[in-house]
Amino acid sequence: MRKTLLVLIGVAGSCFAQASHAVILHAAHMLDVETGRTVSPGEVLLEGDKILAAGASVPHPVGAEIVDLGSRTLLPGLIDAHVHLFLHPGAEDLQTVQESVPARTIRAVLAARDDLMGGFTAERDMGTEGAGSADTAVRDSINQGLIPGPRLRISGNAVDILGGHEDAIGFNPEQRVLSNADVANTADDLVRVIREQFKEGSDFVKIYETGHDSLEAGEFTTPYQYTLEQLRAAVQEAARVGKKVAVHATGEPGTGYAAEAGVASVDHAYQLSDPTMAVMKQKGIFAVPTFAVSEYFADHAATPEEQKHLREELAWHAGQFRRELEAGVPMAMGSDVGPFPHGTQAREFVLMVKYGMAPLAAIQAGTLNGAKLLGWAGEIGKLEAGYFADVIAVDGDPLADITALQKVSFVMKGGVVYKR
Repeated sequence: MRKTLLVLIGVAGSCFAQASHAVILHAAHMLDVETGRTVSPGEVLLEGDKILAAGASVPHPVGAEIVDLGSRTLLPGLIDAHVHLFLHPGAEDLQTVQESVPARTIRAVLAARDDLMGGFTAERDMGTEGAGSADTAVRDSINQGLIPGPRLRISGNAVDILGGHEDAIGFNPEQRVLSNADVANTADDLVRVIREQFKEGSDFVKIYETGHDSLEAGEFTTPYQYTLEQLRAAVQEAARVGKKVAVHATGEPGTGYAAEAGVASVDHAYQLSDPTMAVMKQKGIFAVPTFAVSEYFADHAATPEEQKHLREELAWHAGQFRRELEAGVPMAMGSDVGPFPHGTQAREFVLMVKYGMAPLAAIQAGTLNGAKLLGWAGEIGKLEAGYFADVIAVDGDPLADITALQKVSFVMKGGVVYKR
């Protein structure tokens, strides 16, 4: 038996390699995210980019390399279903105006690396915010092994109405500042934009369905942007080529229209009526709560008054989240990272638990459910024979202390070690 370095990658470089021989990851514990059972010790046998076996003890082929991770706990790589690789902390509108697309793409490459180092081996990029299809190049470069990063599902620009949630409003109109999204005002516009985005490489469609939001005296309001019929046209066009639609939708009636239309996920989901929750449960439509970004904005508010209001909004959202859990709405973990630092989004798991989710359910939201939402069910999200060798190790027991997911000390994606 060889004792080990496996293939440790210098993440700032571009020389990636994969072990061509059998490798055994050994740790004190391993979490089965499907059953919630922790086995001790835990072992994963892999060769190339796939897992051959996982359990308390696995076969030890002659010549297998053993990677001993000591007292840590093994888990499948984490999955963030709502990220913005092309954003970083700071004024979002000014980023998209002042920074060139090449400059933003360089930042996106670094963001992808940081997310991977945080234990996120798969992600869904929910809009480049004005950088068009530049995320196609980031995804393809990761897939080609040119740069380190998670497995990606990408959407290019999001889709919005004229003067909508991500249109450039508030600037001097004579400057003709471009929207951060692709504009579509009708069902025909939606089909045209979706076809253009697919042509440029997007994996799914991201649509802004609501905004801007208002919470006053406990009453939440947000105008819808597309009718039920328009959203159905978008969902039908995506389904024609085997793809899906995700929506930014915070409240009714837009959240209800999205659920009825058959979208894959309702992201943010601050307000869901009882009928909407019933439809989402029946159709298997995921809610993606995105608490971490709301907490970050509240903690970094410009004034005490703004901070007070944002914290009230977060508390209100947490109360709605508990209603959604009680109603059995499917949940996927999504942090909305980008406006806050990349690589730190495991904070979302902590907040999901804080606001009422069981630790195992939160972990499942960021593994099994994320894999299903991203279209990789049966390939990632579990440590099981036949799955990709996407494996992380953390210090401590995440079922007893969910903050353990913020202490990722080992990251493997597709059989390649990126962090050890």
